[in-house]
Amino acid sequence: MVMQHFKKLADIHRFNGFPMPENPLFSIHRCTQTCGLGDREFTSDFYMIGLKKLKSGVIMYGRTKYDNDSGSMIFIKPRQIIEFKNVEYDEDAFIIFIHEDFLHGHFLHTEISKYAFFDYETNEALHLSPSEEQIMWDLYRKIDTEYHNNTDEYSRDIILTHIDSILKYSRRFYKRQFINRTELSGKTVSKFNEALAAYFENGLLLTQGLPSVNALATQLNLSTRYLSDMLKQETGKTAIELIHIYLVNEAKNRLKTNDQSISEIAYDLGFENLPYFSRLFKKETGVSPVQFKKGLVN
Repeated sequence: MVMQHFKKLADIHRFNGFPMPENPLFSIHRCTQTCGLGDREFTSDFYMIGLKKLKSGVIMYGRTKYDNDSGSMIFIKPRQIIEFKNVEYDEDAFIIFIHEDFLHGHFLHTEISKYAFFDYETNEALHLSPSEEQIMWDLYRKIDTEYHNNTDEYSRDIILTHIDSILKYSRRFYKRQFINRTELSGKTVSKFNEALAAYFENGLLLTQGLPSVNALATQLNLSTRYLSDMLKQETGKTAIELIHIYLVNEAKNRLKTNDQSISEIAYDLGFENLPYFSRLFKKETGVSPVQFKKGLVN
């Protein structure tokens, strides 16, 4: 069976029995306790922002099962696979559809791609406190009022201003969630460093090359963007920056204690390109590997 792809908002509204959209490029829908979005995998040309408190059923985002603990928001980008199965909600939910073309010429056209949570998996959904839920519902109601008013030259900007507020609040609430969940589950950076150390100890540098953020995130059962944002919250550095620091520290140790040549050390650390290794080393330490090996730095 060919996967369903929705190019037009009217098509996804019609498919799910929703009222036809007031705007061909933007729509909102308040769900009752039993509404869903079909019963099979689909993709679309629009962003979707939803607040859902699941009672039963399963939502799949990518290939990951939705975490249905508490009132959760999910953020879906265009052409991302999503699936709803026998979904029922504890309370009313809402979903906002924003076609890519609705953003043309507006600052959100560029800014929306900077919100990393559109690349999170659903088991990394945003979990809201009651007061945070109220903020989101208030913004939804403002959008709903504008959406059903007679359209004029201000409508799009007003709607997108409220969307921008939803995204900014979401980033704030995610930051709070990172802190809370870190306290509950242990430091992400510790687990990350353990995964890096295991990568070295298991000889994967020689068989698989330099460790990638994606490989380590997979090992930790996180998406790459969520892992980097968690690490940034804990350490001020992204996953790739921490990988570089780890590699350079290992290189420094070997340069001081081994009789190997610089090129041999670089190769053993997974670098196929010696100039790249040298540039990275100098960027992190301020000196070249040659200078470091000769003891021209403390």
